[in-house]
Order: sequence, then structure tokens, then C-alpha cells
Amino acid sequence: MTVHFKQDEPDTRNLLDRGSQDIIGKALSRPEGLAKVTGTAPYAAEYHAEDTLTGVLVTAPFTKGTITGIDKKKALEMDGVVAVIDDMRMTVRPAQGGAGESPEQQPSHIDYFGQPFALVVATSFEKATHAAKHLPFSYEADDLGDIPLDPEDMETEEDDGNVRAGDLAHAMATAPHTVDLTYVTHGHASAAMEPHAALAEWDGDRLTVHASLQMPNFNISELSDALDLPEDKIRIISRYVGGGFGSKLGLSEEVTAAALAAMELKRPVRVVMSRQQVFQTIMRRSESKQRVRLAADGEGRLIGFGHEARVSNLPDEEFAEPVLQSSVFLYGGENRLMELEVGRIHQMTAGSVRAPGEAIGMPVLEAAMDCLAEEVGIDPVELRLRNIPEKDPSKGLPFTEHELADCLTKGAEAFGWEKGPRKPRQRREGEWWIGTGMASAARVHNVSEAKARVTLNGDGTARVQSDMTDIGTGTYAVLTQIAGEMLGLAPENVLVELGDTDFPRGPGSGGSWGAASIGSAVVIACQSIREKLADKAGIGEDQLDLRDGSLRDGSNRTLQDLLDGEPLSVEGHYEPGDISDDYTASSFGAFFAQVRVNRHTGETRVERMLGAFGFGRVLNAQTARSQCIGGMVWCIGSALTESLLFDPVDGHLANCDLAEYHVPVHRDVPDLEVIMLERNDPAASAVQAKGVGELGMCGGAGAIANAIYNACGARMFEFPMTPDKVLEAMPD
Repeated sequence: MTVHFKQDEPDTRNLLDRGSQDIIGKALSRPEGLAKVTGTAPYAAEYHAEDTLTGVLVTAPFTKGTITGIDKKKALEMDGVVAVIDDMRMTVRPAQGGAGESPEQQPSHIDYFGQPFALVVATSFEKATHAAKHLPFSYEADDLGDIPLDPEDMETEEDDGNVRAGDLAHAMATAPHTVDLTYVTHGHASAAMEPHAALAEWDGDRLTVHASLQMPNFNISELSDALDLPEDKIRIISRYVGGGFGSKLGLSEEVTAAALAAMELKRPVRVVMSRQQVFQTIMRRSESKQRVRLAADGEGRLIGFGHEARVSNLPDEEFAEPVLQSSVFLYGGENRLMELEVGRIHQMTAGSVRAPGEAIGMPVLEAAMDCLAEEVGIDPVELRLRNIPEKDPSKGLPFTEHELADCLTKGAEAFGWEKGPRKPRQRREGEWWIGTGMASAARVHNVSEAKARVTLNGDGTARVQSDMTDIGTGTYAVLTQIAGEMLGLAPENVLVELGDTDFPRGPGSGGSWGAASIGSAVVIACQSIREKLADKAGIGEDQLDLRDGSLRDGSNRTLQDLLDGEPLSVEGHYEPGDISDDYTASSFGAFFAQVRVNRHTGETRVERMLGAFGFGRVLNAQTARSQCIGGMVWCIGSALTESLLFDPVDGHLANCDLAEYHVPVHRDVPDLEVIMLERNDPAASAVQAKGVGELGMCGGAGAIANAIYNACGARMFEFPMTPDKVLEAMPD
């Protein structure tokens, strides 16, 4: 049985409040946590299959051109080599939600340095690695002088969705206070802990692929297209994912290569990318160049707001880093200009990486807002409070629950923010300047179509099934709590099974829509089961009071009594409706940071950092807090250390591992404080929750930039703010 709910209006039924188990919102530990920390949870590369062969990808040693030939005969003479796969379907671009390259595209065409073009399959990892390094092939590389390798040399085109209203130029010319600033942000890698991996098995009729993927619901369609194989002949299993951060949204070469090899050789084939291949091949976050123009009246209220950005991608790729995604609604100002341009450059595909858009747009905007606060002579928190619009200024729509003001005021109070106009270099301890800074946070809220099957077994336990994944975000825990709350079961009596395309299609993990979407599907299924149970009990559903597997009506009846040995199974189907045409939905927050900057070396240390966040209903206090902390850690990385570095001569990525691409480590991260301001949002989803996973990264780097200025007077316009740049910007 399937129950469908399309959300066309706010859902005020408060379904999660009808339960009596009292576990929603509590800090429930992850049910799979013990398996993960003890190494018994199998990740994609760890599944066992008899007679498994190993494949190693071969990548292009040039930026653009054509592979003209591969000497397969000589390769097959190497020790242990079983096959060389160069099928054109192996070469895919992990673009946003797109399938692999069309069958018409030549497999030999190379668009970026490090692009995979072949797979060597051998009887062991060592033999496959050796053969891949020595694979004889020929190629013709294009003249580097004709290839755009520097973002400054790109030809650009305008992206859709730009916003123009009023006359920004006139506002800038006549306003009492203005700032006109240009910022640069460097590219980022997802840098997930688990490398990309796949193990494919072909039984002659059906393909089974264990892979590290975020979106099996889409990935199965992509793989079907790439292999020209019906979806019912494919099973993707992705129960545990060791981080994705956007890099595992779409298929990448290891999946299609392993599948093609397994089908050709009739043996299981495992393909695991090296760390260097992951960096060189998998999607990057685009670098950006952003111009922010702000015009304010004498009281600091915006009358003009301009945010223009230029990003990059490969030729013909549709995705453009949505830098302006929150700028369009965050602050007021009747004269507006929001423009995004895309340049074409021959680097690996640009795609979604850790809060795409706001992760680099918000820090820049918030750094510019700090400059405006200084220009106007008011407190930075007060400046933001004065500019919160009543409605979405770009669309004229009302907001769903809007928590920014509360986050700003309560965050400032908890941090101990000193109100008033600010000046740099007011505090020094020895050779360290001390300063504080703040920034707003915003991340658009999305929901996606989702299905989940909930079965209440005859023994009074429950099972939840969906191909939804858990990439470390806490989905197993959250769905355990939702089902337990609705059905009156302790968490240990709820089994959640995820990441298998034989289950109903979930929304996938990405875009911070996972918990709200799949949680809504589970709530819908559980509500139908509750109605059936109430009917069996001879009462109305609103009278059904369940806890610990029993009815709390004095009858001493248990779920087993009501079920009489027969299970109840319902598939919940949640679908976003027309409500998105009536409201603008976003999660909001505020960051506060204290840093110390060395006056001699320019070294910056974050001493403390607080984030206050509002994202509707809190489904699990522990996993939600963990998500916020993770985002704040990434804020430190994007502010101070993270930068993809491409060789300007031949275009190769120079820092393609975790030794040279500097993510934050323990020494970089202080104790982080998180405040969650819960306010149920009926217009956001059936569980009244909004996205939290990416919110914690949207603006925090700007708070750190503002704190650096407050500490030592170095106003920074380039991220990351490494010691050399801080020293150069520091006043004498």
C-alpha cells in the first residue's frame, strides 16, 4: 500500500507531536556508530566477492587533446593483466545530476589534465597499478597556447536567473554611505575521507554494484543510461559512505569502469581511486571573483545592493556555482543587481562542493557588510538587523519561519559580543593581536520527492527501508526516531535499512534536503499505520497513545495484540508541491569568532567560535549539532587554508593530496559552541524541519575575515587568508 502526500500548503497537522515516545529532538546516538568506529561497517571497497579482480584507472598526462591509440596487446603481456577497458561509456563527467557522456561522444577526447581514459584490470592491486603506470598509449595534445588555463583568460557567458531592479548606479552615486569591493575565492576540493570506490558483480542477468554514492535514486538511472541496461537489471548498494560533500552526487569513472569490466570479464571487479586521482578527477568547487556594491542611507539601511560573480566550468557543462543563491533574499535594498557569469576553462568539472553557492558567496557578502558597518559607524550586528526584509525582496514572497534576527541577537549575547562601532587593534597580548568578528548565515531550503517503506512487524518491531543514503549526517538515527516516535517504539526496536536501490526511492543525500524529505515520507507512512492501528483498537487516531509498544489507555493491550501476528506495511510517498511558489524558505544563522593574529608572521589562530542556527524543528540534537560543528570547521578551512592550486603552464593540479591541500586539523580548531533555535516550520516539510547540513558553512569564513581585521587592521579581499597575505595587508 502506498500513501501519497503532496505539500501544496503548510502542514499544520503536527504529526510528530502526536507520539508519546518522547525521542524526537533528543540526542540519540547513531545506531550504526559502533559498527563504524570498530571497523565492522563495510564500505564500498570492503565488500568481499570470490575471484575479484582489481582495476586501476589510467589518466591523461596532458590538458586537452586526443588519445590516438592504446597498445592493448603489449599491456596484456604484463604480469597479471587480464584486460584493458577503454569503452567510451567508462568516461563520464560527474556533473550535477547528469548522466554519463552520450554514446556519440568520442572516448578518446581529453578535456582536462588527469581525466581517466582507460582501466587496467589485473589479478592484484599491485599488478594493476604497475600495468596502469606503464600502459603504452599515444596521444595528440592541443597547443597549450590555445587553451584557457587561467581564470583571468576565460571567455564568459551570463547565467540564467540574474536579478535587476531599480538603478543601482544611481543609488551608489547618491547614497550617504557606499562600499564597492572586489573579492577572490580559490577553488576547493570535497576532500572526503573515503576515496571513490566501486565493486561490480555481473551474474549474466543482473548487475550489482557496491559503490560510494550519495544519490542512488539518480545514480541507477545514470548507470542505466551509460550501460544501456534497464534499471531493473541493476542494483546499487551504498549503505555506508565515508563522506561525500557533493563529490559523490553523480557517477564517476570508477563505477562505470568497474561495471563494464565485470560485465565483459564475467568476474567481480573492484576499482578504487587513489587519493591523487580523486583530487585530479572528481569535481571541484569553482574559484570565483566577486564584486559587492552596497549603498546605505544615513541610518545604515540598504537602498542599493549589488552582488556580481564570475565562476568557471568545463566547456558545455551546465552547472554554475550559485554564488548569489542567498544574496537575492537575505537583505533589503530596492535598487538591486545580482549577476552571475560562467567562464570556460580546462580544469576538472566544477560541481557541488560543501554548500555550493553560499559557502563562498556568503563570506564575501558578510565581509563587505562589515566594511559598510565601519563606513556607517554602527555595530555590525545592528546593521544586519536593520536590513532584514519583511518579504523576499527579489520575488515579493513571504518567508516561512525566519530565524535570522533571533540568531543574531541570541548569538551575540551568548558570545559576549561588545556592541557599538568598532576599531581594529584594540587588544594585544604579547606578539598577538586579538579581535572578534561576526557574520550572518543563510542556506536555501529545498525538499525533494521521497519514498520510504515502513513495516510494523507482528512482534511489535518496525523496519524502515529506502535507498536514501547516510553520508555521515545521521539519517539512520533520525529515521529511527521518527518511526519510533510515531509508532510508540523504543529506538532499539526500530531497524532502518538504507542505501539499496531494491528499496523505495529516497531523495538522496545532497543539498541539505535529506532529512526533511525522507523524514516526511516516513511520517506519512507511519501516520497511515497509526490510523490502521487505531481502527483495530476501536478508537480514533487522535486518541491513539502509544509508548514502548503498548497502548496507554489502561487496557494493557500491546502492539502484538492489535496486530495478531500480521504485519502492517505502508510506503510513504512525499512530494513537494506548489508551496514553493508561495513562500521563500531558508535556514538562517549567525557566526561569531575570536582570533589571534601574530604581528610578526601573520599567522592566524581561531580561539573560539560560536554559531547560532535556526532550521525549523530539530530532529536529533546530537547529529544536528555535529553537522553545525562540521560546517564551522570547513569555515576555518575556507578562511585560512584551503585552495586548489593549478599549474599555470600545463594546467595540472599541483596539490592533489591531503598533504598539500590543507584541510583544518585538530590544532586549527578550537572548541566550537552551537546554539540551535528551534522553531517548527510547517511550510518547510511534513516534519516541519529545514536543512541543516550545509548551513554551518555559509558565512563563517566571513566572520573570521572580519575578526582578522578587528584584530590587526588587515582587511582581506582574498580567501584563503594565508599568513603571507595577512602580513601584506597589515598596516605598518
